[in-house]
Amino acid sequence: MKTRHWYWIWGALFIVCAALGFIRQEQPGWWYTAVSLLFFLPPAAILLRARKEGDTRNIKLMRYLSGASLGITALGLILNFLSVRWGEMAGDILHSVLVVVSTPMVASGYWALSLFLWASLWIAAGKGKRVDG
Repeated sequence: MKTRHWYWIWGALFIVCAALGFIRQEQPGWWYTAVSLLFFLPPAAILLRARKEGDTRNIKLMRYLSGASLGITALGLILNFLSVRWGEMAGDILHSVLVVVSTPMVASGYWALSLFLWASLWIAAGKGKRVDG
C-alpha cells in the first residue's frame, strides 16, 4: 500500500476518533478503544516504511506531529485544570481543543494509553539518524 493511502486512512480515523471524543459517555464502549488503537496503525506503517526506504521527510513529519500532539496536549491539560475558575464556557472550549489536538485520547476513555502510544510514535520517529533495513 502506498504511503499516501496510509495518510488518507489516518485522516479518516482522525475524523472518526475526534467525533467519538465529542460524544459524552461515562465509560466508552470497547469499540471506542478499538478504533482509538487502530488510529495508531497508519502512522506506525508510515514510519516503518519511511525507515526502510530512508525517507527522512516522513520520519521528520511523524516526529513533529507526535511531538506537537504531546506538547499541546500537556499544555491543554494544564489549562483545562486551571479553567475551573474561568467559567464553564472556557472549560468547554479548552476541552474541545483537547479532544481535537490529542485525538484519540478522549475517545478511547484510557488517556494514558493514548498518550503512551503518541510518545512511542514520537520516540520511534526520533530514534537515531540511521535507517534500519
